[in-house]
Amino acid sequence: MTARSGPLGLFGNREFLALASTAFARSQAYSTILIALALYADLFETTGTVEGLFGTAFALAQLVIVLPLGRYVDLGNSKRYLLVGLLLNVAVFVGFSLVSGVVDVILIRVLQGVGASILWLTGSAVVGEISPDDSRGLWLGTYNQVGAVSSLAGDVFGGLLLYVYGFQVTYAVLIVVTLAATVSVFLFLRDDPGGQADPDAATGLETLRDLMGRTAVRALVTFRLAFSVGKMAVIIFLPIYARTGFGINPLAIGGILAGGKLTKSLLQGRVGTWTDAHGSRFPFILGGAVLYALGTALIPLAEFAGAVFPTTTLAVGGQGFDLPPAFWALFGAYAVLGVADSLRLPASMAMFVKEGEHFDAVAGSMSLRSIAWKVGQVAGPVAVGSIWDATSVFGAFWTAAAFLLLSAGVFALMFGVDPAPESSVAPGD
Repeated sequence: MTARSGPLGLFGNREFLALASTAFARSQAYSTILIALALYADLFETTGTVEGLFGTAFALAQLVIVLPLGRYVDLGNSKRYLLVGLLLNVAVFVGFSLVSGVVDVILIRVLQGVGASILWLTGSAVVGEISPDDSRGLWLGTYNQVGAVSSLAGDVFGGLLLYVYGFQVTYAVLIVVTLAATVSVFLFLRDDPGGQADPDAATGLETLRDLMGRTAVRALVTFRLAFSVGKMAVIIFLPIYARTGFGINPLAIGGILAGGKLTKSLLQGRVGTWTDAHGSRFPFILGGAVLYALGTALIPLAEFAGAVFPTTTLAVGGQGFDLPPAFWALFGAYAVLGVADSLRLPASMAMFVKEGEHFDAVAGSMSLRSIAWKVGQVAGPVAVGSIWDATSVFGAFWTAAAFLLLSAGVFALMFGVDPAPESSVAPGD
């Protein structure tokens, strides 16, 4: 399969189709369950702290397993790990269909975090391993695009299923999608697709220390940690706020989330081209962070949306429902966040790759990127939820916005590009 065949041509490759199906199942489940969490928060009348635990439990599981899992994937049979991750997700959906209280939701979120990590790490690694050298970017880009499209599908169709049919049918559909991916991997993906790596060749602590010796890497890692505190609070609490604060139904919540993701999907490629042409990626990261803080600060202003927007009536599937003024305020705020991510993401990823190339350790650099995010992802939701309990919705989202501005300020202070090493050999070798 050559690059000339294009993204659509890849779907004629049975192995790529199998791998893409895992990305589709994983991303659709993640987006759909974010909406379901808002319904659980409303159903069980949870506090902000408990709602924060919905996000923290998921992230904590990922933080604990991300490094050892990466090594196991390198050294083991990747096909088996994919099958385990898919079956674990089936167990997650069964568990969600049986929840009877808050503790059940939190425990199943831990299990979901483990399953999602297995699928994300293993799927990405296998795509990179089996793709031809002359079309690796095409394979990885198309694989990630399947995940993005599936995430939008989770917002729209997941929200629709939850609105029309409720939890049980929605989880049944997710089970069917996941089982279809399981069968596809079992039948079409070769055994041991990545091979087994040399244990001595895997990225070790010494490489990570060398990377952290770079000023730019330290700046990026610190930025990611602080930024993720604010952003993960938004991802968890915006759907919950829409539901518990304004009674917005799951279909409309999915519309809010889909709007922001659509903005991001449409703009990222264009902004990536601008960053390449501009040369310096620093302004794009800084500008994206400041704009994300602005969008976050706008979220609680939905309380006053009635002074600007009317109530709108829509009909779906023969059922009519009202969109309160807050819907339009939240939709607009999330669209701003999509633009902000479009500015930040391409530049941030490119800088991590560039810094990793100095030590021939791009995977290690991306691991640091992931770990920094997980740390903030664990701390952010429960901290902001506790602030919401102690103050108000304004205190919660404006604190998240303050973290985002803090990340931008620290990044601006720390950022500096050290002279690139003359070779990829780490210092001291």
